[in-house]
Amino acid sequence: MTALAASFVPAVGPSLRAIPPSRPRLALVDPRLRRNRILQALTDETWARVSPQLQLIECRTGTILEEPGVPSSYIYFPVDAVVSLLCVTHDGASSEVARVGPEGVVGISQVLGGPSASNRAVVQSGGHAFRAHAEGIRVEFESGGCMQRLLLRYTQSLLTQMGQTAVCNRRHSLQQQFCRYLLTSIDRAVSNTLAITHERIAGMLGVRREGVTECAGQLQRLGAIHCSRGHIAVLDRTVLEANACECYGVLRDESRCLQVAV
Repeated sequence: MTALAASFVPAVGPSLRAIPPSRPRLALVDPRLRRNRILQALTDETWARVSPQLQLIECRTGTILEEPGVPSSYIYFPVDAVVSLLCVTHDGASSEVARVGPEGVVGISQVLGGPSASNRAVVQSGGHAFRAHAEGIRVEFESGGCMQRLLLRYTQSLLTQMGQTAVCNRRHSLQQQFCRYLLTSIDRAVSNTLAITHERIAGMLGVRREGVTECAGQLQRLGAIHCSRGHIAVLDRTVLEANACECYGVLRDESRCLQVAV
């Protein structure tokens, strides 16, 4: 396995930890704690059927939730965690094709009838997610109604993100890609500071770390970001937006359309 692939292997020890029983029960009865937008948008009737299937878990940075070609029994609704979907080559190299935060779901292929995922799903930013057995969510999906409508709309949004990411990686400069990456990360984060290294960003974008470090230095001199060991704080997102390509606007607008739809 290459050094790039190895950087995504989770640390030794349990990587997914269930929250003590009292917290899941509170989360299931308090709508304010349904931060995942798909779960927020469920009707009361659908929520009553789905909520008993959900378990609130802690997802640590670097945890692999899905591997391509490996069947998975679970589907994940991120709450404050952010998950990267990576396309992995035979030699172990990988690059990010999409990102999932509280707007979406990880494991959609299990619900749509696919035997396994086509991408590796790695927790990029640690936090929490609701986990459920894919079979139970698939039954709810196939019954039609609210869950089916929401997941199909999200699938459209995910396909748009994958297509736009492919175009961006091929046609736009590393500076533009880096700005897009930071903006889409901050949009899903709970603060303006990202706990991530230049090396990990380089792995996500499929580029050399030195290139990311150079871009970060330029943006820091412009006052857009501040880099410290393992962290990047966004100070002025207007500078990032001015230096990003049109891909960020496309992805932002698609996400807003999804929010309106749900």
